[in-house]
Amino acid sequence: MTAIDLRSDTVTKPTDEMRSAMATAEVGDDVFGEDPSINELQERSAALLGKEAGLLTSSGTMSNLIATLAWSNHGDEIIMGTEAHMFWNESAGQAALGGVQTRLVPNDSQGRINPDDVAAAIRPSGNLHFPRTSMICLENTHNRCSGGVLTPEDTKSVGDVAHAAGVPVHLDGARIFNASVALEVPPAELARDVDDLSFCLSKSLSCPVGSVLVGSQDFIDNAKRWRKMLGGGMRQAGVLAAAGLVALDTMIDRLAEDHQHAKRLAAGLANIDGLTVDPESIQTNIVFFEVDEDLGTAADLIAALNRNGVLVSYPGKQSIRMVTHRHISPEDIEEALSRTSAAVRELRSAA
Repeated sequence: MTAIDLRSDTVTKPTDEMRSAMATAEVGDDVFGEDPSINELQERSAALLGKEAGLLTSSGTMSNLIATLAWSNHGDEIIMGTEAHMFWNESAGQAALGGVQTRLVPNDSQGRINPDDVAAAIRPSGNLHFPRTSMICLENTHNRCSGGVLTPEDTKSVGDVAHAAGVPVHLDGARIFNASVALEVPPAELARDVDDLSFCLSKSLSCPVGSVLVGSQDFIDNAKRWRKMLGGGMRQAGVLAAAGLVALDTMIDRLAEDHQHAKRLAAGLANIDGLTVDPESIQTNIVFFEVDEDLGTAADLIAALNRNGVLVSYPGKQSIRMVTHRHISPEDIEEALSRTSAAVRELRSAA
């Protein structure tokens, strides 16, 4: 039985065109700014997102941490949503390495945060009892909110509040191109009201590794120092950038296929007794669903799914996540649904 891997779009492998580009990439020492492939990727990424400059990093986690370090000092406070990837899945790097504390405001089901909540959370300046609010963090698409997207208006509403208080906005845009395709909005428009953002090459874009951080030239100049301090100053890494350049040319428009597959997946899951999901809520390539307690826990269903050749992940006791990507076909979706039905029947018969 061939496994159907829905754990994440990080399991994607580079295309043949990427592998060829990597094999023939022109390279140089990037710490000296001399790798032409990296320079081209950074310049194209910044232009695509309407920013002045870019910086290749090893991962989205590194990009997000660098942004925190660039904007913050020890003892500062950053604000983000209760379901933010930076809070849940990045090993508390902001606290451990940045010396900053995190203040959480509620995310809604789509991943939005209320501008009024942000305004209330920003610390008033001049009070020595309070930490300084150094950064507001947004996420688009929102991982833990079923891949929900932020519209340009959603982002502007928070950006206006932050900037009125003199606080920069960082966007964790790991899947920003999924949002762009889903909304049919240019990525630069989604980035217009943030001061910097990161996006991942290694998720839906199918590259083997990498993230790009973009912002103003001054911000990126500062970010380079922090990248070096974190051990992220790569040398002849143009072989990685070459895959990223191919991705920008060939991988963005096809994301619509992943979104279609995710919507079909959600519709099928909704028809399986014991599973709960709202298909209308699915906007991109991430599907969260709940497991009824009479079937057991998410871990119980995951074990049954593994036995039936479906690989998934889960963020909580009763929640399971499935992610569509380049390697998942329409036939895989139908087979995954059939196998999931079998796994649920298995649990029900054992109850």
